[in-house]
Amino acid sequence: MAVDLTVFGLQALSQPESKLCLYPSSEPLRPGDLMSDQPVGNSASKTMPTLLAGYAHSSIPTELDRPACDEASLNPESSGGSGNSDAPTSESLLGDREFSQQIGSQLKLLPMNDQIRELQTIIRDKTASRGDFMFSADRLIRLVVEEGLNQLPYKECMVTTPTGYKYEGVKFEKGNCGVSIMRSGEAMEQGLRDCCRSIRIGKILIQSDEETQRAKVYYAKFPPDIYRRKVLLMYPILSTGNTVIEAVKVLIEHGVQPSVIILLSLFSTPHGAKSIIQEFPEITILTTEVHPVAPTHFGQKYFGTD
Repeated sequence: MAVDLTVFGLQALSQPESKLCLYPSSEPLRPGDLMSDQPVGNSASKTMPTLLAGYAHSSIPTELDRPACDEASLNPESSGGSGNSDAPTSESLLGDREFSQQIGSQLKLLPMNDQIRELQTIIRDKTASRGDFMFSADRLIRLVVEEGLNQLPYKECMVTTPTGYKYEGVKFEKGNCGVSIMRSGEAMEQGLRDCCRSIRIGKILIQSDEETQRAKVYYAKFPPDIYRRKVLLMYPILSTGNTVIEAVKVLIEHGVQPSVIILLSLFSTPHGAKSIIQEFPEITILTTEVHPVAPTHFGQKYFGTD
């Protein structure tokens, strides 16, 4: 199946040594058994985001559960970054305490405040203009990226101020990179570059196969030494988690360990977060909200294809 990569706004990385991989197929997804969680991130002395305590910052819908949609419709990026279904599955409606115990400390939430709540509201509002939507999305992305950077390692350093005073501070350690899952993940690239001017960014293109309805990797390009780096994986909406699972498998093939991957997301469903952590118990997920109904229109509205 021939794929015209220009349709997806693909821009090849400028590094000539970067690797290009075309994936004709992918293995069926195999959810793993839930394993014990191991915290990942900075030392205890750094401020950590609030851990999940059930469905964050929102109530559970009272409508009856509807049957889960097929995998193609639940993959938000299968057609340009959006999906048609936002119906919660029965697994999404687990009790707060039970779900929190199953996920553990690998799922981290930004501390909720009125500012974040307003941004979430505008993004979910179908009457919001595209300008307001993009402005709010970019602000929320920046907050998530900032907290994601706080999970990366720093080291102590000494600097001299203009007045000659010696100041003991910290310095960001090198050896990090970003990876965006096309196409909606590209909406988060600018926010990362605004915070890390020279950071390297790789790309992965994943779509649902028309015949098998399985998530299929079509393109992957990373810095050649990505196996030595800590990875900020960018994907705004976690619906089923299948796309992210395939992306992490590709990173593992290139020598990246799940324990050094931090998934940056804006919204997640309980099912999506659980599926990813069941498959990769050492990965860290950072998001602003866990809710059975995800704003799967994000990619289409952000890029103006709705």
